Amino acid sequence: MVVQRKTTVPAWAGALAGLVSGGVALGVAQLVAALVGPTTFPVVAVGDATVDLTPAPVKDFAIRAFGENDKAVLVGGVLVVLAAVAAVIGLVARRRVWIGYLGFALFGVVGVLAVVTRPDAGAFDVVPTVVGVAAGAWALGWLLRRAVAGETTGVSGETTGVSGEATGVSGEATGVSGGAEPEPEVERPAVMRAGGEALTFDRRRLLTGVAGGVVVAGAGAVLGQQLGSRRTVDAARGGVTLPSPAVAAKPIPAGADLRIGGLSPFITPNKDFYRVDTALVVPQVDPADWTLRIHGLVDRPVELTFADLLKLPLTEADVTLTCVSNEVGGPYAGNARWLGARMADVLRSAGLRSGADMLLSTSADGFTCGTPLDVVMDGRDALFAVAMNGEALPVDHGFPVRQVVPGLYGYVSATKWVVDVKVTRFDQDEAYWTPRGWSAKGPIKTQSRIDVPKPGGSLKAGSATIAGVAWAQHTGLDAVEVRVDRGQWRQAKLAEVPGPDTWRQWSIDWAATPGEHTIEVRATDAAGRTQTEQPAPPAPDGATGWHSITVQVA
Repeated sequence: MVVQRKTTVPAWAGALAGLVSGGVALGVAQLVAALVGPTTFPVVAVGDATVDLTPAPVKDFAIRAFGENDKAVLVGGVLVVLAAVAAVIGLVARRRVWIGYLGFALFGVVGVLAVVTRPDAGAFDVVPTVVGVAAGAWALGWLLRRAVAGETTGVSGETTGVSGEATGVSGEATGVSGGAEPEPEVERPAVMRAGGEALTFDRRRLLTGVAGGVVVAGAGAVLGQQLGSRRTVDAARGGVTLPSPAVAAKPIPAGADLRIGGLSPFITPNKDFYRVDTALVVPQVDPADWTLRIHGLVDRPVELTFADLLKLPLTEADVTLTCVSNEVGGPYAGNARWLGARMADVLRSAGLRSGADMLLSTSADGFTCGTPLDVVMDGRDALFAVAMNGEALPVDHGFPVRQVVPGLYGYVSATKWVVDVKVTRFDQDEAYWTPRGWSAKGPIKTQSRIDVPKPGGSLKAGSATIAGVAWAQHTGLDAVEVRVDRGQWRQAKLAEVPGPDTWRQWSIDWAATPGEHTIEVRATDAAGRTQTEQPAPPAPDGATGWHSITVQVA
């Protein structure tokens, strides 16, 4: 005797499985489209095709009704329709899963047709749709399989779906004889040994599967959007034409770089420039959509587009940036040539009100930074920067626009991806790091660092070079001194610099003798202030102390 299979998946469960499977299809498709090209995402392709096929009066109505949001409304409408179709597919597939597969195939045909009919379509543009449809179909079958659980019944002593008690003739206790001795097992014909499965709905397994599908769909969509945005922004960045500066930086002196192996170069290449920020995922800001808002304690709030900013007189300046989290001798410092609009000029155009003493700047990702207003307005080259070392800002370093303020640690000045500046007061607003225990104002402390030789390195006895960099931004350096094994301080040779806002290379000759040696360095700024020997951690306003290393000479 054979018990036939019976599927008992309710309608809501089938619709839910279809809806989630559709989400998986779109999430995977968006992730693949980020690698192939954003216009190959089937939702975008269908939306573009819809726009092309829509009569002009309807387009005009959409623009009048929704304005700049017309495209967002269209994409939203496409997603709603796709969600409804996916739910119907799941509803039908709960009885005949092959119909669900067919539905996804038709889904895919529409997407492929929309993609291949685009003017710039290529052979690989259908890949996101095909992969997404395959993933959605697989997810539908998997969810429907999870939605049912089987209980076996038959005549060979298996568990039944009725009472769960043991029954049969294979030596198990029966409900008839109670404690009678079991009968010897008797071989039965195969047809009598055959069992069947009664498939019943398993809500828990379905919902756990749905949760997994939602995670896959969401992760695919988020990663795909991020990767796609990066491709779009990278393309936009490559299309930026930088204007010539109205105020060019001074030529870098021939003696600015001592060209010593292992010594930090005067200009830090963009790829080697340190990055410290709070962005878990780097913001992808399209310059076509970027605006900078200046408001607060001003007479005339200002809003600038990227094109507006590029039309302003731009200033070029060599500026060293340093992070407040840098330990003594640490790597979080770099020097670059920046190009941007002077912050002071933009702020004056807004009409600063008396009593303002702080700029609360906000990044595209919500990070805030509090900058002393008097520092920005005192004549230094504080910039809304658009370029770094002759090219548009790298995305990781704030493209399309960031702040650069000489003489202040980055946490109170160097907002990347800046989109908003509120002119305010320190007693009225707090920036991100202030309530976390860091000082509200962060002037950079004079520092010096040994780059050559490396800490713990080994040298040969004889003539050797000790070299490094030192900085005292916007004040400038007057001297760097080095001593070995706590002996006499000796003045190092200083490289040339174009101004007081950059670090400065230094070097000194050393007759190295065999043994272990400790090398220390200290710097004195142009105002005559020498670095303190007293060590202090970075918090709350920057590390102090002399950089010291130990080397072995053989």
